[in-house]
Amino acid sequence: QVQLVESGGGLVQAGGSLRLSCAASGSIFTIYSMGWYRQAPGKQREMVAVIISGGNTRYTDSVKGRFTISRDNAKNTVSLQMNSLKPEDTAVYYCKANILAGDRLNNYWGQGTQVTVSS
Repeated sequence: QVQLVESGGGLVQAGGSLRLSCAASGSIFTIYSMGWYRQAPGKQREMVAVIISGGNTRYTDSVKGRFTISRDNAKNTVSLQMNSLKPEDTAVYYCKANILAGDRLNNYWGQGTQVTVSS
């Protein structure tokens, strides 16, 4: 059984910063990509940032230069440092990981953490 647990969401004023963290646990053999997605009310879930096992990263255009994704392969964690937050960043943020557990390769999701940016 694989589990992803997120932490670090909250309420912040525009221009402020938050750091999200996600820890994967369970019968993990290898974690390939890890990433953060978000879903605002009435909108589809979108990719925010992804980092693969080799360290390459990809960001959605709206967060480039403001958000930084990082991972600790030894601890099976991924973090998202969010700076210069804007009201439009308000959403539920989800951690996602592509994990080989046993002989099965699956995508796993965390439960989500709310990020609210006030203007």
